[in-house]
Amino acid sequence: MNSSPGSTYQPRPMSSRTAYILGGVAVVIIVAIVAYAMHSSSSNSQKVQEDGYGPVHDPAVSALLDSDGAIVLGKTNPAKTIDMYEDPLCPNCGSLEHYYGQQIAKEIDAGNLAVRYRMVNFLDSESGTKDYSTRAIAASDCVASAGDGPAFSKFHQALFTTKQPSEQGGSLSNDQLAAIAKDAGASEDVQQCIAKGDRVDEARDHAETAMTALKGAVGQVQTPTVLQGSTNVDLGSSTWVTSLSK
Repeated sequence: MNSSPGSTYQPRPMSSRTAYILGGVAVVIIVAIVAYAMHSSSSNSQKVQEDGYGPVHDPAVSALLDSDGAIVLGKTNPAKTIDMYEDPLCPNCGSLEHYYGQQIAKEIDAGNLAVRYRMVNFLDSESGTKDYSTRAIAASDCVASAGDGPAFSKFHQALFTTKQPSEQGGSLSNDQLAAIAKDAGASEDVQQCIAKGDRVDEARDHAETAMTALKGAVGQVQTPTVLQGSTNVDLGSSTWVTSLSK
């Protein structure tokens, strides 16, 4: 009904049902805002450490393929050495390299740190070819066996970041792995070692050794895992690399 001129409009009282619905909508909006704020805060707190530094620069840094399959990257007599367990298909390993790889490279160049990369292959079955992790480990062994630290560092960085396949059905061929090694500065012999799959059987043995060592150290095969001696390094701290280097 229309109100007459001069009269005061009196809205009808809100029903309890309407109030309940509006209250529920308000709660949903508040929850969404809080969740967004928490996500933004978390995203902002995670940043690439030493962004722009890149892989190892110093030619005095060498790569050594140890008898147990570990790839040791560092200078002679480093201040500290850590063991880093990774699977080439592991997305969290890729994130670790993305956020901290350049900072690690800087500490290696400074002689503050050496890294023993212990590659495992428990994600083989998740790859499109069912053997990607093993072949990527074999490719890493080929690169490391040449002894060129900067080349291995550049190869490893690409393998775990820009060139890492999807965990769900992803893979790279041996020729693609060889091309990454070429871009990293590896020799023609190293590229052929990768393309021909020369170290695949050896890499499978190395991965098994690493998985046994990892399970013995922390009770399970979980990547990435970083150990300093027998201590499991807390990778949840954004300062874990600098803490190791002190």
